[in-house]
Amino acid sequence: MDSLPLWLLGLIFVAGAAVIWVAGIQLSKTTDVLDAKLHLGSALGGLIVLAVATNLPEIAITVSAAVSGNIEVAAGNILGGIALQTVVLVILDVFGKRGSGVKPLTYRAASLTLLLEAAIVVAVLAVVIAGSQLPSGLVVARLTPDVALIAALWVVGLLLVQRAGKGLPWHENGHAPDSRPHQHGHRRKKPDKTTGTTKAAVIFAASAAATLVGGVVLEQAGDAASTKIGLSGVLFGATVLALATSLPEISTGLQAVKQGDDNLAMSDIFGGNAFLPVLFLVATVISGKAILPQANASDIYLTAIAALLTLVYVVGLLFRPQKRIAGMGVDSLLVIVLYLAGIAGLFAITA
Repeated sequence: MDSLPLWLLGLIFVAGAAVIWVAGIQLSKTTDVLDAKLHLGSALGGLIVLAVATNLPEIAITVSAAVSGNIEVAAGNILGGIALQTVVLVILDVFGKRGSGVKPLTYRAASLTLLLEAAIVVAVLAVVIAGSQLPSGLVVARLTPDVALIAALWVVGLLLVQRAGKGLPWHENGHAPDSRPHQHGHRRKKPDKTTGTTKAAVIFAASAAATLVGGVVLEQAGDAASTKIGLSGVLFGATVLALATSLPEISTGLQAVKQGDDNLAMSDIFGGNAFLPVLFLVATVISGKAILPQANASDIYLTAIAALLTLVYVVGLLFRPQKRIAGMGVDSLLVIVLYLAGIAGLFAITA
């Protein structure tokens, strides 16, 4: 695509983003149907399937970048995507429910299970930073210790969340007295009972394929366009590409909050963020190279930003601020300020 003019690359990029938006909505709807009919949400395997389904754009981009050897874009998209998907919570806070008397998102959604999910995100990001300091020669059977540990932490995290769903030894079972109870799975509303399992599976598969194609198109067109305008792969992956691949989370998250699933909306974001670093394992297996030891200063910087933003929401879930400023909670306001400052710093690093 390098030979195509910039305007055409931009058009292709927008088309790929549109495909991901539409396909992402269909993935969410059909996942609800399959969850209800096959009881996926009640099993560890189901949670894994749901996590993979909601991150298909990132999977496609990571695979495409790993095959082409463009690890810089893959790393920037994964780590920048975690930071940006955390900022999606700001969008849900502002636009999910509006009006006088509406309390911030973290007040309505607070639960100990959400704090556990956020802690898993921070733990995985800590391993990312530690893995970046390992020697690049620690590759055995196309795997490295850091990415194996990340995958193990993610699986253990799923088991802990499943265990927490059965009860916690706390007052009110870990729920704030006037918050919405924690819900598991990706159910936004009662699924369409007229849609059969086979039909839902076919639509799911078609939407997954469309999402994967859209992700590859985004990666290739975006990489070519960023080269033409002089934008580094890390900066492009952490901003424009990460925003495009977060479109499904924005659309389905807004739907969840408007239907009262505040806790579930936050859970989906934290769950997706914990899963994204697992894609480093995929990139390592495909490329046969140690990915994290090749991480540059920008990658580690983005990882720290993502952990910081997550911790801000941890504090918000603990203190449950009731005051809204500019239509959002104090925690969301701090997150958007820190993110914008972080992106400004990223420009300085990559300049």
